[in-house]
Amino acid sequence: MFTIGEFSKFCCISARMLRHYDRIGLLHPAATDEQNGYRYYDSSQIPTFQRIEKLKQYGFSLAEIKRLLTLTEAELNIQILLQYERVKEQAASLTETLTCMERDISHFKEGITMNRNYHVIVMNTPEQRVFSVKRTIAVKAQDIHGLISDLMTQAKERGLHRAGPCQLVYMGNEFNEDRMEVEAQLQVAEAHPDTKLLPESLCVTAIHQGPLEEVHTGYQAIGQYLDQHPEYQLTGISIERYLKDENMVSSAEELETAILFPVEKA
Repeated sequence: MFTIGEFSKFCCISARMLRHYDRIGLLHPAATDEQNGYRYYDSSQIPTFQRIEKLKQYGFSLAEIKRLLTLTEAELNIQILLQYERVKEQAASLTETLTCMERDISHFKEGITMNRNYHVIVMNTPEQRVFSVKRTIAVKAQDIHGLISDLMTQAKERGLHRAGPCQLVYMGNEFNEDRMEVEAQLQVAEAHPDTKLLPESLCVTAIHQGPLEEVHTGYQAIGQYLDQHPEYQLTGISIERYLKDENMVSSAEELETAILFPVEKA
């Protein structure tokens, strides 16, 4: 048996933290002296301690670890695999954030303002024949790429040929980053039972040039325009039209995305 100080040295953790583990029921001492309350630990507890520290390293909270320690080995492995996927998503998100920050830092070092200027116009969009695939997804790059890839695959299977840009239509009455119904559309040349005609429409439009992670600033510019021009009323849902997509450019700065909101003039 070891005193709490000795056990803390073997495990490279403070006695204070071991007392905390005891209080929350995560790792109790092997024995406690009833007269003085001193805690004593056994070498057989070291593997449990090591598992606790490993699960902490994986990003689990202490409350989660307490529950995980009650699972079978197979059940624990499943939870670790699920956590791996969550951490991978977080890492991808952090990578995107770093890329955005690096780009903005580069801009302000060069004296380029972070505020984009948009030329917002009202225009008639012509009739379009499109093939589409609709799916409920998270509004994230990975999910969007998967949806567009599926759209292209299904269009090819039907022998349809691209006749214009690909675009996304965001369904619903409000934006939900985690779960949103999105329709991916591809302008095609051929009539087909699975295609449809989109009628000519009046739209308030802005062109966003640059990374898609910053496309929201174009939406905000349109919102400001509509606030200043109350004669135009929204009649439909927004469209992102990819005029220059990732297959056409060598850098994200060269991407061009048209943002369209159908309107009518009062």
